[in-house]
Amino acid sequence: MTDKVNDVSTAVNSQEDQVGFEILKIFIKNVSFEAPNSPDIFREEWKPEISVQLANLSNQLNETGLTEVCLRITVTAKMGDKTAFLVEVEQSGIFNTVGFSEEQLGHMHGAFCPNILFPYARETIDSLLIKAGFPAVQLAPVNFDALYMQRLEQIQEDKSQADNKEGNA
Repeated sequence: MTDKVNDVSTAVNSQEDQVGFEILKIFIKNVSFEAPNSPDIFREEWKPEISVQLANLSNQLNETGLTEVCLRITVTAKMGDKTAFLVEVEQSGIFNTVGFSEEQLGHMHGAFCPNILFPYARETIDSLLIKAGFPAVQLAPVNFDALYMQRLEQIQEDKSQADNKEGNA
């Protein structure tokens, strides 16, 4: 009888020590599209200035590693002082991440998961633009690993500056 209890205990402990990643759901959380100067904008020669903004948010859903990661992409096209269009997509996913360290989880939520979500958001943006009568933007691939590292460096720099101000006061 004792052997069976120890076997179950060992199985539970080995499951807890395992590292695991699973995509449970990918979905659109929010979509916004505006073309405030249509239809007049269609009569002008199409030479827009395009700007792209990225944001990444994560929300822990439970204590066992279930997390929602949301990638927000905002694309704005301007023709002079007129806005041709503004499109914003929040592409989300529910991911199960088990057995990772805090540092690894930060990278998973800040770079790995957004890499998974990006193609879905890009396709949604292109589809919306085409349906609205505009040419597709074809967003270039994004190096989320580099962006995540830049963010960590900025946090460290801000912390160092704050520590220096406190030390000088």
